[in-house]
Amino acid sequence: NFVSEGRIGRNRVTLLKPQTFMNDRGDAVQQALRFYKLDVDALTAFHDELDLAPMKVKVKQGGGTAGHNGLRSIGACLGPDFRRVRIRIGPSGPGQKEKVTPHVLGNYAKSEMEPLSDLLGAIAAEARWLATGDDVRFMSDVALRLQQ
Repeated sequence: NFVSEGRIGRNRVTLLKPQTFMNDRGDAVQQALRFYKLDVDALTAFHDELDLAPMKVKVKQGGGTAGHNGLRSIGACLGPDFRRVRIRIGPSGPGQKEKVTPHVLGNYAKSEMEPLSDLLGAIAAEARWLATGDDVRFMSDVALRLQQ
């Protein structure tokens, strides 16, 4: 696992990027929570989401996995009630599942790099709202940054 610790405002955060297969992410996340003595309430999973429009971000508490193997694994280990930041980074919109495998296994197109950079920059710039639990403000401010 890759781990980085730091602060966002007054909030201490630990970022975890498991190096396991997607189907085994739950075990890595569960072990990290146990190591840091944290409850599932402290978890925010960032993941790709096919059911959003391209370059959109939504925050959701709990719910299903929408076929995402990493979320399925985390849910199997910790239950479904963790917070998720759903990020649509792919080129196609909802309902175009036939493009999933080529996109996941390929590189980003040159035309996607600038919008992706803008999206990730907006998420980073507004992460303070996630850290304080203000999911609505986070989503709103990310959307505003992307409109500029």
